Amino acid sequence: MTVLGGPHARCYPEDAALYFDYVLGFTDKPVLDEILGEAAPHRPIGRYLSAARQPTELPLLEERWKFVAETLDKAPLIKFVPMIGSMGCPYTCSFCIDSTVDYQPLAFDRIRTDLKFLQTKVRRPIVAWHDPNFGVRFNDYMTAIEDVVPKGRMRFIAESSLSLLSEPNLKRLKRNGFVGILPGIESWYDLGNKSKTGKSTGMDKVRQVAAHVNTILRYIPTVQTNFVLGLDCDSGAEPFELTKRFIDLTPGAYPAFSLLTAYGAAAPLNLEFMRAGRVLPFPHHLLDSNHAMNVRPLNYDWAEFYALAEDLTLYTHSRGQLWRRFNANRGLTTKAMNLTRAASSGRAKFQGKVRRLLTDPEVRKFFDGETNALPDFYRKRIRHQMGPFWNALPEGALMHDPNAYLKKHEAARVAAE
Repeated sequence: MTVLGGPHARCYPEDAALYFDYVLGFTDKPVLDEILGEAAPHRPIGRYLSAARQPTELPLLEERWKFVAETLDKAPLIKFVPMIGSMGCPYTCSFCIDSTVDYQPLAFDRIRTDLKFLQTKVRRPIVAWHDPNFGVRFNDYMTAIEDVVPKGRMRFIAESSLSLLSEPNLKRLKRNGFVGILPGIESWYDLGNKSKTGKSTGMDKVRQVAAHVNTILRYIPTVQTNFVLGLDCDSGAEPFELTKRFIDLTPGAYPAFSLLTAYGAAAPLNLEFMRAGRVLPFPHHLLDSNHAMNVRPLNYDWAEFYALAEDLTLYTHSRGQLWRRFNANRGLTTKAMNLTRAASSGRAKFQGKVRRLLTDPEVRKFFDGETNALPDFYRKRIRHQMGPFWNALPEGALMHDPNAYLKKHEAARVAAE
């Protein structure tokens, strides 16, 4: 009997059901009890189960420590202990898997218990909060940490919105040992509520966000700013040039770029992409927001888009920018980590290779949605990366139906009429 849960099961339940007996969406104890009570194989199509919402409680860190310890043992140098204090997100970014998931904090007393237990296992641990948006209930989080963690005993990293990172909050984060923050900027033309820039767009937003990020850097040594390339609100070279200006204005921040990706049923926006015939059947193996963009851009030709993305990446990791970032960063750990990440990045090289591949008519047909035949370049890459596991792939498992979410949605709509 096989069971699959997690992001892939939530995003691609129809595909997962071809290979697993049970496929799980939101999973709580009653769902698990039902599976264990039945414990039966389901062929040829697996059974899909989902709770109405995310669980309100997770196992304590002590209860799952043996799994965490095994992961930490495999980490080479820097070891992050994963924790989570909330589910869902109050923001409604249309491309995000949490855009329709209600925000719910987990019990703060249990967070205190986890933090106390961790101090008995690891000396000065680095806790990586996996909340979709850390600090929505900021005072409650900080109080929970302050109640049980002596000053200097732990370090923390979290992903949070700029709208939550006011200067008073930054001072408190610094006092409580936060050494890394990952705010999402996403776009210069949209999502102003997340960046606390209101209706400002273009260069006005660049200046506002840059000033805010530089303020963050006065308190938090490691800052990664996240962007999404290829959004429908972008067109022409300007969004890429604006990002370069932002990089110039914030030399201490490390910019991270994700390609717009439609992860199956992850977000309502994906239905719009599918109705417009814009979602491509790139294999799941490539859908890491880096090696494949499975949504045809609305306002760009593919060759133009990849040329602009390559140019931005080369600018970001140029020697001049590496040196400016190194000098602006505080602390040996931040300097070494950002320098290593940039110097070892092969992203620009890969983007250039894809750009050149687009001159091949057969490759271009796949990118334009005229054929589902995967270009040999990608097939060979997957086979190389999978190694001996390639031969274990079930027949047909490399590809999937990119419009399964739309078909299910439309079938449910017709059935309800």
